Amino acid sequence: MAVRRVGFGAKRLAGADGGGADAQDRAVALLRRVVELGVNHLDTAAFYPSRGQAGETRFENLGWANEVIRRALAPYPEDLLIATKVGPTDHGLARPEELRGLVEDDLRALGVDTLDLVYLRQMGLESIAEHFGALAELQDKGMIRHLGVSNVRPAHLHEAREIAPVVSVQNRYSVGFGRVNDEILEVCGDLGIAFVPFFAVTAESREAGGVAGSDAVQEIADRHGATVAQVRLAWTLSRGDHVLAIPGTSSPRHLEENLRAADLTLSPEDLAVLDSVVD
Repeated sequence: MAVRRVGFGAKRLAGADGGGADAQDRAVALLRRVVELGVNHLDTAAFYPSRGQAGETRFENLGWANEVIRRALAPYPEDLLIATKVGPTDHGLARPEELRGLVEDDLRALGVDTLDLVYLRQMGLESIAEHFGALAELQDKGMIRHLGVSNVRPAHLHEAREIAPVVSVQNRYSVGFGRVNDEILEVCGDLGIAFVPFFAVTAESREAGGVAGSDAVQEIADRHGATVAQVRLAWTLSRGDHVLAIPGTSSPRHLEENLRAADLTLSPEDLAVLDSVVD
């Protein structure tokens, strides 16, 4: 299935208001606008890893996002791809035998018989073979159409590909952030695998949200009459034809601005400046 290079991530749907009824109503309206604007790639999850004040990893429950997606868009357009992630739970990383229950939860919440794309979102595993193998078994049962991996090293990707085809990789990556993932981005390009970075806009602020800025990015944005977010997204897309973007927002205005990033052409000089920004 072909998708537009700029999709939509569900993590920011609630904005700063949490998951209350008003926030969910606004999310429904925003999701319908997403599809009206031609987006055909949604990225969602029931749980997202987040950082506590002491730097410890916590897990934020966003299970209502899948239910809101169903409420807003079901029956789904035929060309819409909904990607979800499994692995994190409210007690940490799921064990391999727990993954089926998470997949079944997503099937019920989204109201589908088969999930389009499921990422294994790993944390701290030396080997992902058991976890990815459990998802491959669910793929064989018809519960999952395509498989991806998230937060992985090249060795993890190669390990997964020995078990089942991998269509996409999700790792942190942005202007001056997560550049350790340059290698796996290039590997994905060589293998014909989509690279779908997260934190493309927020960068080092990560789950805290907002738009990461610097003098260099702001100067380029001003010269193009663009937003900082658009410049960051345009740079992301410049990294290869196999690179996609999934910025999230709760704002209709920011949604439309983000989508226009695909039309922003950065000069070789702009790209050289952005390439030189370091973590």
